[in-house]
Amino acid sequence: MKDITTRNSEPQISQREPGTTPPAEGMALPPEDSTWTIEGTGGELVVAQARAAGVKYIFANPGSFESGLFDALTDAPEMHVILGLHEGLVLSMADGYHKATGKPAFVNVHAVVGSAQMMGQLYNAHWDGSALVVTAGMLDSETGGDEVVLAAPPGFSQKEIVRPFTKMCWEVREPGTLPLMIRRAFKEAMTEPQGPVYLAMKDMALESKNVRGTVLPAERFLLKGRTRPAKAAVEAAARMLVEARRPLLVIGDDVWKSGAQAELLVLSEQLGLPVADQVTAQAEMVAKGLTIDSPFRSYHCFPVRHPHYLGNFRANSDWMKRGVDLVVCIGSRDFGDRAALQTHDVPAGARVIRIGINTSAMGRNYPTDLALVGDIKESLVEILEAVTSFLSPERRMKIAAERSAEVSAFTAESTERARAAEQKNFGQSPIHPDELSQVLAESLEANAVLVCENITAPYRPFAFGFRDDEQMFLGTAGSSLGWGVGAATGAKLGMPDRQVVCFIGDGAVMYSAAGFWTQARYNIPVLTVVANNRNYQTVRLVYHGYKGRMATRGHYAATYLGEPDIDFVALGKSQGVNGEKVDHPSQLKPALDRGKSATRAGKPYLIEVATARSGPGAESVWYEHMDLS
Repeated sequence: MKDITTRNSEPQISQREPGTTPPAEGMALPPEDSTWTIEGTGGELVVAQARAAGVKYIFANPGSFESGLFDALTDAPEMHVILGLHEGLVLSMADGYHKATGKPAFVNVHAVVGSAQMMGQLYNAHWDGSALVVTAGMLDSETGGDEVVLAAPPGFSQKEIVRPFTKMCWEVREPGTLPLMIRRAFKEAMTEPQGPVYLAMKDMALESKNVRGTVLPAERFLLKGRTRPAKAAVEAAARMLVEARRPLLVIGDDVWKSGAQAELLVLSEQLGLPVADQVTAQAEMVAKGLTIDSPFRSYHCFPVRHPHYLGNFRANSDWMKRGVDLVVCIGSRDFGDRAALQTHDVPAGARVIRIGINTSAMGRNYPTDLALVGDIKESLVEILEAVTSFLSPERRMKIAAERSAEVSAFTAESTERARAAEQKNFGQSPIHPDELSQVLAESLEANAVLVCENITAPYRPFAFGFRDDEQMFLGTAGSSLGWGVGAATGAKLGMPDRQVVCFIGDGAVMYSAAGFWTQARYNIPVLTVVANNRNYQTVRLVYHGYKGRMATRGHYAATYLGEPDIDFVALGKSQGVNGEKVDHPSQLKPALDRGKSATRAGKPYLIEVATARSGPGAESVWYEHMDLS
């Protein structure tokens, strides 16, 4: 028997229900009390099942129609409500927590309006495949009056609002089914390919009393397995990798989700394989004249300082021009993330191998020569085993050495060229982004978590990777602004023993500034570094690349964020987060040291860095003047 402590009358615990399916051979028997029936309010059933599923934090912006849920949480001190002051923040907090831990995150927002207000960050979670269980109260407009305030309009359901950006969505009207639906939501969110799910719960279902329901622990409904790829496909992939003249691995975020980073590194080193990241939105930006190395990804799955690492994949890069004849896509989406496919991302004559479990994201735009459908970690292990089965150690070492020598020389030259160019921008005031990134990278702890929403910042100086002495990158591939502050807050809750730094642009902060209040209330010690160039710089660069009248006149519509200037230090202090402003390079490292001291003492801290604009149109401070005084 398990005791579930909730509010109102104590839920009554009845006899354990025996399991209906015998355990598989080799599987441990579940505890005798691992399935139980409780009686209480609908909200108490939800809390009991969420607790049994392992929920520690509930990221929430509450409302009056979720009374049954929050009443049940009153006497559940082991489940912490993390209050966010906007639904978008709540979603990004949960997203950061999930990405940092790999665990499903639990969210509650307010009815139909809260569901609508979170959509920008739900889009990010959907694009990234984040396992979020998003719940909301619901007023039912189909059992009485159909024009109900804060309910879906006549003829529509609440779940239709979120349907485009969820794996699955449900509405629950019967209180006795609430535990089942909570389990179903967790299971759907965590089943690969993962993604956010949505559960609208009728207010009266949450408030109903004397409801009986069955509760199960996570191990009895969250089923994790590793699907192995077909043996013939593994052997074919191994031979193609060995026989290719110049193969290239293009990797995506699913490598991290599979826990296959170490296996990827071994495969690269054993066969001398270069590695490039496939990032979303980059091809579209390049097509519009924006040449930055886009950070639109969730993770860095390969050590960025490794000599085999080429950076972001580009179809027209110098490496591709050398004659890549085999492209192996590992845990990545297909190429061609543009509104119009005007160029070829895969060289003519090159063959394409795809490896992963998410077949819907593979081969959407370009042909596939071989697919390994299965768990990435298992697939990489089996490919290397297949190589060693038909290739002598001497032959393998010779192939690896020749390939490694070529790519290592290429990356060394590229790195040195980039470093020399960056050094020319040091010592300026306002601080150039190159110097800001360099000093910040040097100041971080060896295993710091850098939550990134600074789109045009250079990221070359950071030591991103997955090993204990490498910094961890956390981002979003969805590119909907307003993610960073909340995500850093959630990441710190998920990784309390690691330094968490939010590196964010001034434009992104203003989508999510209320998140500083949450950090202050719960003493969540995130160090936030705001790069303030008073500009929507990404938008300005794309505008300039259009080569129209805005570029000719230097008048970039709605991109200049000065006049009035935003005081980010005062903004943080107004919510309980101390900080300081940096105007000169000499002030930067001491400020970072003070920020690190504050976070080590358990308090959040904010550093606003006056940063130079860069790229075409950087000198423009034009904006549309209007005065109603």
